[in-house]
Amino acid sequence: MAMPMTHRSWACCLVVAVTMPAILRSQVPGATLVGRVVQKGDTSHALPGAQIILGSDARQVVTDSSGRYLVGGIPGGVHHVVVRALGFRPVEFSVTLHDGLQSLEDIQLDLAPGVQELAPVTIAAPASKVSYRLVDFERRRQTGRGHYLDDIQIRQSGASRLSDLMRGMRGVTEHCAGSGCTIQMVRARPGCDPDYIVDGRMDNMFGSSTPIRDIVGLEVYTGPSDVPGEFAGKSAGCGVVVIWTRAGPDNRR
Repeated sequence: MAMPMTHRSWACCLVVAVTMPAILRSQVPGATLVGRVVQKGDTSHALPGAQIILGSDARQVVTDSSGRYLVGGIPGGVHHVVVRALGFRPVEFSVTLHDGLQSLEDIQLDLAPGVQELAPVTIAAPASKVSYRLVDFERRRQTGRGHYLDDIQIRQSGASRLSDLMRGMRGVTEHCAGSGCTIQMVRARPGCDPDYIVDGRMDNMFGSSTPIRDIVGLEVYTGPSDVPGEFAGKSAGCGVVVIWTRAGPDNRR
């Protein structure tokens, strides 16, 4: 028959429960240290990536996105703990751990001297949408050699023909005869027409008549000193016009 619990034994259990409020039962061998790391004065501000360092065996864990951490399998006894996070003062403390139990330790860190917390900034600029195949266009534009027009500039120009689009570019002129007008470079000899590269391929037959509405990028090189190595050739002295169209292939490398 079970013996009834006396008033004294009940009081003893009550004392144990009151004096160890941060210690919970655990099924993990050894002791477990768990908790959160937050900013002092604003406990809703969790600190992800904070380091929890156990002095007894130099073990380290890092807090997750909600500032939580867990160190398991710690031998019972007194342990020295260091907590640190970038931009905050480190905290050191000692904790007594018991085998088969877990200790809940929520830690608050102060901002380090000279560190000022800035208000969040919202960036509302639209993301740049550059076609993968226009990477070379952008690369060459950074060199500062030649003339470049992107899709927005082409649409804003109001041009109806390619020659209209190039009119006013330094080193470019228009030669008109009975059969029509052709684009020529000022430094080129008479009758020497530029090469046309359309979507990466030479097209001297139809390149000059490419409809404006189809062009999303234009590169114009007026002479040998401007022409990039990939377009150099025996006729590069007459200039090179590189055209990128909407329907061009998206050749990934």
